Amino acid sequence: MSHALAETQTRTVAAPSRRITRNLVLAMACAAIAMVSIDIAIVNVALPSIQAEFGVGHGMLQWVVVAYSLLLGGFLLFGGRLADRLGQRRVFIIGLATFTGASFLAGVAQQADVLIAARTVQGFGAALIAPTALSLIAVTFTEGPERERALGIFGAVGGIAASAGVVASGLLTAGPGWRWAFYINVPTGLMLILLGAAFAPGRTGDRKTRLDIAGAITVTGSLLLFIYALHHAAGHSWLSGSTLALFAAAAILMVAFVRIEARAKAPLVPAATLRNRSLISSNLTAFLASCAFLAFIFIGSLLMQQALGYSPIDTGLAWLATTATIFPVAIIGGRLVAKVGLRRLLITGLVLFAAAALWLARVPSDGSYVTDVLPAFVLAGIGFGLVEPALQIGALTGVAEEDTGLASGLIETMREVGGAAGVAGVSTVLVAGSGIGGFHTAFLIMAALLVLGMISASLGHTRRA
Repeated sequence: MSHALAETQTRTVAAPSRRITRNLVLAMACAAIAMVSIDIAIVNVALPSIQAEFGVGHGMLQWVVVAYSLLLGGFLLFGGRLADRLGQRRVFIIGLATFTGASFLAGVAQQADVLIAARTVQGFGAALIAPTALSLIAVTFTEGPERERALGIFGAVGGIAASAGVVASGLLTAGPGWRWAFYINVPTGLMLILLGAAFAPGRTGDRKTRLDIAGAITVTGSLLLFIYALHHAAGHSWLSGSTLALFAAAAILMVAFVRIEARAKAPLVPAATLRNRSLISSNLTAFLASCAFLAFIFIGSLLMQQALGYSPIDTGLAWLATTATIFPVAIIGGRLVAKVGLRRLLITGLVLFAAAALWLARVPSDGSYVTDVLPAFVLAGIGFGLVEPALQIGALTGVAEEDTGLASGLIETMREVGGAAGVAGVSTVLVAGSGIGGFHTAFLIMAALLVLGMISASLGHTRRA
């Protein structure tokens, strides 16, 4: 009897302990993805101050933003697969150390080229952190309601981070100065390194199988060139020789990657992954939804400042309506998956998001925030809040534990590349348009992208999934 009692007491103590550890892993992953996502937009409002201090032109100034997103988008797939090979905890800590050190270097930079170099290293560190943070959740929580709840929270944090970065950028620039946009990462990064070393799952990864170096080089090179081509096209003609050459080079490397994968003994992307219908559909839908969401934030910010006469701080604060809506809705959305299914949840969210874009496609030049902007921002928050966790759940459904890093890297890559494509595309539309009409056209294009996302979600998921 005493032995049985001791076992019962041990299980009673162990269960809360495991829950605490899992919750700490979730909190750590959420803080990491928030830090990475916020840094995509946190320098946007600060750019005029950086330009004034360093005395650089717009051509060099844009690289403060582009360098980070370029490396982040290009190395996400590599970072996810590296986590599968070396273990999530090891790659997570390496990514955090790289990101934190580069953030400090960016904060103390006295020359623009040093700042840009630091942002480049930051982007590489972020490319290791983002897929590994998602993979940590996948290996910590069992597939089903437990994981769906965790991914709902993770999606909520990731969803609000982009708009939170705009708010933070305005407040920090107007307060202690633009350098604090980077300094703030240092204590956060150090804390996460300590937590990761203590609580992140210690799986060592599959180091017996060699990493597909040729595949990693070609796909990373292709993604880097493609994302750079998108940024290049936004400032030049889409049909210019240089733009077409960049896209052609990206396509050649992608073809080379496909050929290498077909022959590789241990491919970077196993063929079984490409037969996972839920994963493929979620990735395509993520690309289209991210195209629309990042474009929505970009064009929405310009609309308020250029057409409606808002100040930078007022613009940042206006986005709180979206930020505050995404968080609770995404948490609820993660729990609704088991009840209504991925397909219905995705389509519902995309419909609401499309309605938000259509609402802003009719805003007048003298529009009111309360009647013409606020309803769209709330609808977008609800829509994206439902979509974000559903996409992550779909991308990890049916994926073996040893491939969770790859699956995480794929979905994060589609989100990042989709966002870059969306911003580049609507920028071109805005330049070609005139006045408020250009904004209206851009929002109509976003709605069309979301309709394509609905089709992808409908075809890729069954009624129950």
